[in-house]
Amino acid sequence: MSTIAVLGARGRLGRTVAKAFLDARYKVRAVTRDGRLPAELTGATGIAADALDQASLVAATKGADIVFNGLNPIYSDWSSCLPMAENVMAACRANGALHLFPGTVYNFGSPMPPVLTEGMPQRPTTEKGRIRVAMEALFRSEAETGRVRTSIVRAGDFFGGKGTGSWFDLVVASKLDKGIYTAPGEVDLVHEWTYLPDYAAAFVALAGRRDALGSYEDFNFAGHPVTDLQLKAATEEVLGRSLKLVSMPWWVLRLGSPFMPMWKAIVSMSYLRFEEHRLAAGRLESVVGPLPHTALPQAVAGALADLGWSQTHARVAA
Repeated sequence: MSTIAVLGARGRLGRTVAKAFLDARYKVRAVTRDGRLPAELTGATGIAADALDQASLVAATKGADIVFNGLNPIYSDWSSCLPMAENVMAACRANGALHLFPGTVYNFGSPMPPVLTEGMPQRPTTEKGRIRVAMEALFRSEAETGRVRTSIVRAGDFFGGKGTGSWFDLVVASKLDKGIYTAPGEVDLVHEWTYLPDYAAAFVALAGRRDALGSYEDFNFAGHPVTDLQLKAATEEVLGRSLKLVSMPWWVLRLGSPFMPMWKAIVSMSYLRFEEHRLAAGRLESVVGPLPHTALPQAVAGALADLGWSQTHARVAA
């Protein structure tokens, strides 16, 4: 039985990935700051480690065949991203572990091509994009020198999974109990969304094919490339009622961004809400076969359930 160490296992992505590997009967080592685990990760081994302490991270991942890098610093301050990435590489080297990494579309910058293919040139135009490109350059260097194998699976905006902090729960679904759907951008532009349970299942499928992977792989995950009008229609289907469409007031965030670091970080990436884009995933499909894909209404229903909506579509206390 293979062992996977999931870094950041209490975060939204990490806990979803850890649960998927548990369900696939892997030994899961869930690494968090304090070693405590969410209830749904019963069966995993909780280990405490500080991602900025290299020795701590190496010890926490000892004996792992695979390391999933779900580390995610606060959105308004990514200064720790590269130091943490270097420590993850040290942990993978010490264990001879395959490194799995969730990539973003930030790398491509603005203007974005409407279709993002695997292996296309990356031209970041934001600080976050440049940090992501630098991290992946580190991973590629480690792979090319034979030290650490890395497989990146690039995805769009998350929805679904336990936890908060995505565009779906903070904006789209924030006023559904008042009958309002809030669009984060242009309502008729295609935007790449990723349903986290599907994404996690893709990592499980990729891990099952790890002997066939090269030293450095850069894959795309095709999730739900839809417009806000399509996402609103799916949400109305799930709720069984019509919703009023309103747009997110970007002018408020732009006005306050000089004084609020989080708003400044969000505004810096606002082009993603106003430039059409979708991910093509031919290379990933050629390795793992048909990608996990939950139909949009069912994915929306799952995401709302994760946010505390009952089967009668009323918001319930967490």
